[in-house]
Amino acid sequence: MAYSKTILIFFFFTFVTLCFVISADAATITVRNNCPYVVWAATYAPGKPGGGRRLNRGETWTVPADPGTIQARIWGRTNCNFDASGRGSCQTGDCNGLLECKSYGRAPNTLAEYALAQFANQDFIDISVIDGFNIPMQFSSASGQCSRVIRCTGDIIGQCPSQLRMDGACNGPCPVLKTEEHCCNSGNCGPTPLSRFFKQRCPDAYSYPKDDPTSLFTCPAGTNYNVIFCP
Repeated sequence: MAYSKTILIFFFFTFVTLCFVISADAATITVRNNCPYVVWAATYAPGKPGGGRRLNRGETWTVPADPGTIQARIWGRTNCNFDASGRGSCQTGDCNGLLECKSYGRAPNTLAEYALAQFANQDFIDISVIDGFNIPMQFSSASGQCSRVIRCTGDIIGQCPSQLRMDGACNGPCPVLKTEEHCCNSGNCGPTPLSRFFKQRCPDAYSYPKDDPTSLFTCPAGTNYNVIFCP
């Protein structure tokens, strides 16, 4: 998860996963690009292979996600150029210059985050703009047992505060200012005027690290999901 907002939660999930046998099927996450421009989709979770895919408008990419996966992210990259070996760079969301990511992407990037088959055999999903915003996003369930839909589609780039503004994106307060107030490394923080800017435009999304009550959602383990760029 972005910075410290759910570190303790995921440590707890990891402990529970080690103590209990989880009998759940692997989930499928379908990533779709509805943007009028190319998006280079990316995914990564610690200890997993990761990956990336160029998506033209209307194209999809199926991402398998095993039960027990934690701290996983899906995001979109913009204005990328890669050579035949899959090396290059992206204006936003770049992951060490690789088409197929082996690490988290560089801020700013809109994040779909998930932990699958965790406490009480639940999936935990969210959208985060703590790392900033580069592409409108929807993260929704695609199975009958859950009807969860979370979105972040506000005009964040167009209205971005001057100190966070970048070409084609709006950066997060923590990556830019690097203060305890905005990064919450101690785990004791609250909303700030800058985090409220994001929250007002994306009420479903994490806007600061302790934003769990309004931004962390659950579905039963085994649920399939859709991640849509420019819903």
